[in-house]
Amino acid sequence: MNGVLVVDKPKGMTSHDVVNRVRRLLHEKSVGHLGTLDPMATGVLPLVMGKLTRLAQFYNASEKAYEGEIRFGFATDTYDADGDPVTPVLAVAPSFEQVIGAAARFRGVIEQTPPPFSAKKIEGVPAYKLARQNRPVELKPVPVEIKEFEILGVEGDCARFRARVASGTYMRSVAHEMGQALGIGAHLSVLRRTAAAEFDLSHARSLEEIEAAAGAGAEPLFVHLRRVLPALPSVTATDEAAAKIRVGRSVNLPEMSRAPLVKVFYGQNQLIAIAQRVAGTLFHPKFVLI
Repeated sequence: MNGVLVVDKPKGMTSHDVVNRVRRLLHEKSVGHLGTLDPMATGVLPLVMGKLTRLAQFYNASEKAYEGEIRFGFATDTYDADGDPVTPVLAVAPSFEQVIGAAARFRGVIEQTPPPFSAKKIEGVPAYKLARQNRPVELKPVPVEIKEFEILGVEGDCARFRARVASGTYMRSVAHEMGQALGIGAHLSVLRRTAAAEFDLSHARSLEEIEAAAGAGAEPLFVHLRRVLPALPSVTATDEAAAKIRVGRSVNLPEMSRAPLVKVFYGQNQLIAIAQRVAGTLFHPKFVLI
């Protein structure tokens, strides 16, 4: 079963939990996700299946979009609502202007320290494993890019936001550091991913939808493969070219004289290869996906 399936991840499940659930529902062993979501987060979790798991390498630096809520008044050890308070719990009500002022420093390319409960590795060990053992976790700041960070409203001790960020950015850290900037503590209380790379909520399916469709075949829930990797041009192979590609042979694609990589289809929706230009219009299959 080769395809791309976007799951609307429910709260309380890890990304790996979702992968395992889909493996069981669709009886497909080869399933991977394109970017982890924390257990408390919901929303867009793209999965690649079968031979299309090889496409995962094209998504290592994918842009993400979020909507969520920051609660002020105390910080937590995980920087989100799943953690334990690590500062006194204060009754606070920051103004809209105060929150906007604090948010202004979290736009563009900034230095960000990842949360101690994260998958970032320290001498080969994920930070969250050390944190769970109450061992010291010292993570160094790294440059990240926050392309959009808009405060949508403030009510009581909570601020709603919308953000668009480059890969590797932690909204948990943004919330935590905003609390530090205001001197009142804060953590991420709600997070919903609305987009990852070219996939958004319009593509997302609930686990209940997938389970209901599994018996009759879940393929109608998959993303149409012409929409995958939109930065790469597409070409439809002839019968002769498709036969060569299937056995790893180079082919001539006259209409693709400049593109370094192309998606090669057989018919409308069968992605058979990612091909790399060798010279002129001669392309060699980098990955055969059938």
